[in-house]
Amino acid sequence: MTTHPRPQRGLDELRPYVPGKPIEDVKREYGLTDVIKMASNENPLGSSPKAVEAIMKAATGLNIYPDGASYDLRTALAQHFNVDFAQIAVGNGADDLILQLSMAYLADDDEVVTSRSSFAMYDVYAQAMRAKMIKTPLADGYCIDLNAMAEAISDRTRLVFVCNPNNPTGTMSTAAQIDAFLDRVPDHVLCVLDEAYNELVESTEYPDSLRYVREGRPNVIVLRTFSKVYGLAGIRLGYGFAHPDVVNTLNKIKPAFSVNLLAQAAGIAALEDTEFLQQTVDTNRAGRHQLIDGCHHLGLEVAESHTNFILVQVGSDAPAIQQRLLENGVIVRPCTGYDLPDFLRVSIGTEAENARFLTVLAKLLGK
Repeated sequence: MTTHPRPQRGLDELRPYVPGKPIEDVKREYGLTDVIKMASNENPLGSSPKAVEAIMKAATGLNIYPDGASYDLRTALAQHFNVDFAQIAVGNGADDLILQLSMAYLADDDEVVTSRSSFAMYDVYAQAMRAKMIKTPLADGYCIDLNAMAEAISDRTRLVFVCNPNNPTGTMSTAAQIDAFLDRVPDHVLCVLDEAYNELVESTEYPDSLRYVREGRPNVIVLRTFSKVYGLAGIRLGYGFAHPDVVNTLNKIKPAFSVNLLAQAAGIAALEDTEFLQQTVDTNRAGRHQLIDGCHHLGLEVAESHTNFILVQVGSDAPAIQQRLLENGVIVRPCTGYDLPDFLRVSIGTEAENARFLTVLAKLLGK
């Protein structure tokens, strides 16, 4: 009888994350020369010029291992956000910190509470640790139902993931809602506030989540990223704010050199690039209005967005429409895996890219 190595049983139910299809793959597959990608919530303006310059300078030291503690980067983050150095964790993207949290806090049959329609990596890493996912449906307006999530917490719950603004819906939980929710989270549960799109939110009702960390709350961690507003998705750099006990716990299991030399240099420089950040915010605001107005003109419902993407309802033919868009050189994100089969998630691009998407979509819808 033939035997072979068997993977651990946590992988049995795991559904791997599928990223947005790369432009070059679409060109090869469909014989296209002009393809735009509006599927992965990337910055259409490119990268922070100051970060790129810092990368070029740092590249001369690639023969040396990076600082495993990311001291200069964490110091810059502490100064920029007015928190203590000991309250900062960094990782190879925010999803690396999600993996670290799952490894550090989850054991067999522990429970994780999150929304049924939220970032897929919560599921992947929790299930890899053989934890049980408890997922609640959305509330009205495609918002995360924090009341339902609070009610789902049990004695076995170890982590709660609140994506705010939420991916893929783009909707936001207010400061009052987060305050009320945290008041219901027991001390034994670590609440992860995933704020990857934080800088793009312009609502005055959005929470200042760092307040919880500055107050010393021991069961809250706030995650953010350089991928979106600073355009550094390609080098993978995420960071988190939490009680020093949580940071120390993550340090026990993180890879020795989780943040590479170029990423550390780029992150420090990006924090100083306020001009690029503001340009990104302004471009995103204009593009968001352009896409929402265009979809409304086509008679389509769009969820309220506080991010660099929109969630648009195109009906039961959504998978077929997504495929036809692909064949026309426009890559968008299907949402079947998010329990939203009638929807597409569309990243905000340049004015020309937004117009192209709307034109192709109108043609496919016969409008």
